[in-house]
Amino acid sequence: MSMNVGSSNGEGEVMVEMNTTPLIDVMLVLLIMLIITLPVPTHAVKLDLPINNPPQTTKPEVVQIDIDFDGTMTWNGNTVADRAALDSLMTTAYNEAVQPEVQIRPNKLVKYSYVAEVLADAQRIGLIKIGITGNEQFASE
Repeated sequence: MSMNVGSSNGEGEVMVEMNTTPLIDVMLVLLIMLIITLPVPTHAVKLDLPINNPPQTTKPEVVQIDIDFDGTMTWNGNTVADRAALDSLMTTAYNEAVQPEVQIRPNKLVKYSYVAEVLADAQRIGLIKIGITGNEQFASE
């Protein structure tokens, strides 16, 4: 601590003011030391990583379901009479040893309800490899 002894008015009064600069310096040094000595927080997250399976050497069977603008459906190019016939084809695909990949390709003008019904039927039957292809036709020009 220091005192500022000086006369500004010429009477010789002693001005007592605390010099806070050294106190601020000491506080900054203490703060820096505290920051340096704090341990870095480490958060451990337990992850169950997948086992590396060898890549498949055979390509899976692909089933293409096309849905035309009027709701007409085809299974690999063969016209399907109705949804019940499509359900039976999907059931046979489900019961195969290795489920095929089901690729649904709707027409640009088809109602969403037709596509939703086919997707719901595939889910109800238990098919798990389902995809929608032909999205490039929906891109804005």
